[in-house]
Amino acid sequence: MKARIQWVEGTVMLAESGSGHALVLDGPPEHGGRNLGVRPMELLLIGLGGCSQFDVLHILRRARQPVTACVVDIAAERAAEDPKVFTRIHLHFVVTGRDLSARQVERAVQLSAEKYCSASIMLGATAQITHDVEIRAA
Repeated sequence: MKARIQWVEGTVMLAESGSGHALVLDGPPEHGGRNLGVRPMELLLIGLGGCSQFDVLHILRRARQPVTACVVDIAAERAAEDPKVFTRIHLHFVVTGRDLSARQVERAVQLSAEKYCSASIMLGATAQITHDVEIRAA
């Protein structure tokens, strides 16, 4: 896997993934940024949420669960001192479908967190990661 980050100006950077997709990164105004893009640490959280959601949906599809929507809301806390690593991260899964099995949904989230989600396992080395599940009827 490869990526390339090119500095544009100020704190603006253009990130390109190995698969050819681009994303603008920027810093907050208090650090000279112009708020033109995602902060790098926000991108880590987005990566965690995407990685975990991908796993959960894959597991639920294999279990033949009729999922119609899935949202992951993430809240995180960072250390006060440098390096300001994440210390706590909470993932709240809202899974919508018809007659979903709560046991299957909870199992999918647990398997992602403990076995499949590389981002979760890496970030779990420095942060306490928790999750919960809300199931909604379609």
